[in-house]
Amino acid sequence: MDFSFFDVRNYKTLSVQEGYKEWSTSYEQTVSDLMDIRLLDKITCINWEKINNVIDLACGTGRIGCWLSKKGIKEINGIDFTQQMLEIAKNKSVYKNLVCGNILATDFEPDYFDLAIEVLADEHISDLTPLYKETSRIIKPNGYFVVVGYHSHFLMNGVITHFNSATGEPLAIKSHVHLFSDHVKAAHKANLTLIDLNEGVIDDEWIKLKPKWEKFYMHPVSFSIVWKK
Repeated sequence: MDFSFFDVRNYKTLSVQEGYKEWSTSYEQTVSDLMDIRLLDKITCINWEKINNVIDLACGTGRIGCWLSKKGIKEINGIDFTQQMLEIAKNKSVYKNLVCGNILATDFEPDYFDLAIEVLADEHISDLTPLYKETSRIIKPNGYFVVVGYHSHFLMNGVITHFNSATGEPLAIKSHVHLFSDHVKAAHKANLTLIDLNEGVIDDEWIKLKPKWEKFYMHPVSFSIVWKK
């Protein structure tokens, strides 16, 4: 579903590439670990010591690459189609390779990666089927696909992915609403099996960070899903 049906703020909306190009300089100062890292830390169904190589899909500035590096993973690769974000990721010195490209149609070898991870990007994809199909192609049999996303519930409450420009103007990035059933159907088509699901809610830590979100107290704001091939 297109987000415009739920839009109550009517922010100026940029394309995904233009939006992240402009957001790149302040992205890491505005995205909280409560949204994604806290959920990643809760994943217990993966033995990270046995993961040798990973592809970080829509790797952005490399926040997730840094988290993966702390897990001791030997080979971390990243792909993103916003060069400005990739330049920041490069400076993190945790990636073996960084590619500017489309995560829905990569040039990676089939059955190569032990694990693929995609964080806070699925809401910018209109159809999840190509994402799951391509990811299944490039991970090994018994490999994992971890998705951490911005919860559809929050989008349906009218809060689109957004940031403030250098002049203070709020800008939104083109987004789509995906129900969990959309993820399940796309994953099943790609021969992936659900093995873990967690949802993060607006709790006291969130309210300290964003007091204006008190009206969303205990509403789900993000989620993590682990699939296995």
